[in-house]
Amino acid sequence: MKIPYNIDKGDKLMKRAIKNLNYKEFLESKRLTTQSNGVTISRDSLNPILFEFQQDLVLWALKKGKAAIFAGTGLGKTLMQCEWAKYIPGDVLILAPLAVSKQTIYEARKIGIDVNLCQSQEDVKPGINITNYEKLHKFNAEEFEGVVLDESSILKSMSGKTRNLLIKTFSNTPYRLTCTATPAPNDFMELGNHCQFLGVMEYNEMLAVFFVHDGGDTSKWRLKGHAQDRFWEWIASWAAVVSKPSDLGYKDGKFELPELRIHEHIIMDTIFTKGRLLATEARSLQEQREVKKRTVNERVSKCAELVNSTNEAFLIWCTLNIESSLLAKAIPDAVEVTGSDTSEHKEKAMLDFANGKIRVLISKPSICGFGMNFQICSNMAFVGISHSFEQYYQAVRRCWRFGQIHPVNVHLIISELEGAIKTNLERKEKDAAQMMEEMVQYTREITRHNIKATERQTDVYQADKKIILPEWLRSEENEC
Repeated sequence: MKIPYNIDKGDKLMKRAIKNLNYKEFLESKRLTTQSNGVTISRDSLNPILFEFQQDLVLWALKKGKAAIFAGTGLGKTLMQCEWAKYIPGDVLILAPLAVSKQTIYEARKIGIDVNLCQSQEDVKPGINITNYEKLHKFNAEEFEGVVLDESSILKSMSGKTRNLLIKTFSNTPYRLTCTATPAPNDFMELGNHCQFLGVMEYNEMLAVFFVHDGGDTSKWRLKGHAQDRFWEWIASWAAVVSKPSDLGYKDGKFELPELRIHEHIIMDTIFTKGRLLATEARSLQEQREVKKRTVNERVSKCAELVNSTNEAFLIWCTLNIESSLLAKAIPDAVEVTGSDTSEHKEKAMLDFANGKIRVLISKPSICGFGMNFQICSNMAFVGISHSFEQYYQAVRRCWRFGQIHPVNVHLIISELEGAIKTNLERKEKDAAQMMEEMVQYTREITRHNIKATERQTDVYQADKKIILPEWLRSEENEC
């Protein structure tokens, strides 16, 4: 007798139906996101001094457990990271640039948080501890439940010694937070370093999933066109990109930046242009170094003229040691900070300038250009410029940041032959602004959704009707 239904075939059809039924669920399971594995607290527990957008970010970062806060300069990253560290169940180590440690301790006191300054593991106390990046090797990461990287753009270098040490040292730390205002100013690679430090994804895995290699130069990776939306959705699952409070739906208010005024002072290179009909820009690095050396006296003289003509605070940025030395002699009340100075001198000079005890500070962006709050000053001068956009950006942002109430004057004192350097900086600045806009644009709604999801929604019950009890509940036998 012929059996009309093939059981084996039926099983296959059934399996296929089940498989098709769950295909959407399967696709959802492949979506790249970062799971929350942190600490959940109520908004009422947070310090009321924090602005609402700051509270949102702290709640979100706590819930994630491992997160990055990419927030504009002056948005209060110091207060947010200290409040985050306060609720981590165990000891926390904050790593910060030189002199920023003491500034962090001062800021934390404003919200009633004690932060302990450490030189080594022996100095650690229960709670929140802070040290400089240079002293990382003196600490045992296994003793901490949480770590915070202040000015985490230090992770930018793929082959950097500090970057590799940080990733290796804290690979098993349960709670991690990175904070910076300038993630990947020129490309996407720094984001890969951040996600690897946080344990979200390996750097090389990120490249393989989202990027395509453009050719011979191994540093040139391009975001896949079809992967763009998914890439930013993934970024927003572990990082909050905020350029101003309105990105999270709040009013900007006091967080509107004042005017930035750029003043160019072009110095003639009379030695090089003598006998020439037209001045030719210095193109090679060697030519540019020679131009700087030939015009050093003229550039220093112009800067000293500007600074000595006012009693206002002034921040002066140099690229050469000779510039710094000559300026210190030409400006009577200036304090010079060089790479060869002791850490104690560097730290004291930066803190004294921030507190108004020093009128003029002279240094290089690589030394004093990261992390410090110099809103007390609204005047700065660059006695020559380099090709590093990040150093230029960070140097300007020491003064031009949220909290600054005066227009900021930036004086660029450069040779007429340094146009190629200036053009390169302007290009990088444009690229960085475009990238930040893209980051904010792509992540704004996702970030809002993710951060608002950390809020506990409650409904207030308003009784408008009397309760009607059933007869059996109203009987004498059931009365209490």
